[in-house]
Amino acid sequence: MFDRDRWQEIFHTLKKNRLRTFMTAFGVFWGIFMLIIMLGSGAGLENGVTAGMGNFATNSVFIWTEATTMPYKGFPRGRRFWFRNDDIKALKDNIPEIKYLAPKLQGWSSGDGTNNTIRKDKTGAFSIMGEYPAWNKIDPMEMTEGRFINDIDIEQKRKVAVIGGRVREVLFEADEDPVGDYIQIQGVYFQVVGVFKPLNTNINFGGEKEQSIYIPFTTLQKTYNYGDFVGWFSITSDDEVPASEVEEKAMKLLAERHDVHPDDKDAFGHFNLENEYRQMAGLFSGISGLIWLVGIGTLLAGVIGISNIMLVIVKERTKEIGIQRALGASPFNIMTQIVTESVFLTAIAGYFGLVAGVGLVEGINYMLVQSGADNEMFKRPEVDFNIAMVSLAILVISGALAGLIPARRAVKIKPIDALRDE
Repeated sequence: MFDRDRWQEIFHTLKKNRLRTFMTAFGVFWGIFMLIIMLGSGAGLENGVTAGMGNFATNSVFIWTEATTMPYKGFPRGRRFWFRNDDIKALKDNIPEIKYLAPKLQGWSSGDGTNNTIRKDKTGAFSIMGEYPAWNKIDPMEMTEGRFINDIDIEQKRKVAVIGGRVREVLFEADEDPVGDYIQIQGVYFQVVGVFKPLNTNINFGGEKEQSIYIPFTTLQKTYNYGDFVGWFSITSDDEVPASEVEEKAMKLLAERHDVHPDDKDAFGHFNLENEYRQMAGLFSGISGLIWLVGIGTLLAGVIGISNIMLVIVKERTKEIGIQRALGASPFNIMTQIVTESVFLTAIAGYFGLVAGVGLVEGINYMLVQSGADNEMFKRPEVDFNIAMVSLAILVISGALAGLIPARRAVKIKPIDALRDE
């Protein structure tokens, strides 16, 4: 244990070398400060990208048709073909690994610029999408009013519609209740049964979701003479099955059903969200690893400085150490004193660096939220409490290691030589 006189001696020694001590402590402070800032920034970048995905099922694949590039069974290359309703049943019956299957069909796009929806004296150009209830499982959305399309709507081909928030703003007054009211889509009346708010803003099919109107898939086919045409398939795999496995089986089955050459991979357009998600997760893991590498390197520079200042302290306390040894202090006691002092200096500088870093990250987060500046690229910078504690623990351990070299030098001092030191 250190008594009061020893602590006074320690502070006296540090004061004598205050400039060097300050610069050394600042190096440790800056090292953990920058590590916390970089970790917070990395988290903000990751949160911004992943938050935009909402609760979108990451084990999803999307498949649509393209022109064939290989002749097969008498059909020439360049042939166009389309998915049909009987493909829906074939996929469900032959691929048990499918969890959700949502055939999709787009009637009109908001980007066409032509007003396709009317309510009283208000009009708007919106994306009109034919959907199955399973789509709300693949791309979950918040139903702010009413409900989503259900199985009865599909079976009975009901003329009902679920509208996005922007559609509500354009066609209805703020104090009006759209649920139960009617809108006219390309001359046909539909009853509004729900209003939704998208939880995912990064993945869009057919146009911006806020400006979309979802109607039953079967209703869109029948009402607007699409026959049994299917635009594309959205598929999710069972939780324990890779999406790529379902993707491969689905494309093989569809190729057989539409007389497409087994090796003609370009005959289908496809997008595997699971692969994209894994690549993105790998990217952020790489960023996190780089942050730790740079941060620990900066901390190491500060710890080396701590070791140097402790060497100076040991040199200036040579006579005191000699007296302690002459009075019976063991080498272990001497080493414990030096290492404890090193840990104390490191911990104090590291603590203030940690507090300053976390405070700055939280301050930036507060300003982003208040100003509304957080977006899909940077959102909610934060530092996990456990990571902060791990950082501080690493720093303390490093401080102990930094004190070992000066401590070993101290115990090598012979009492008789130390007493002669001036």
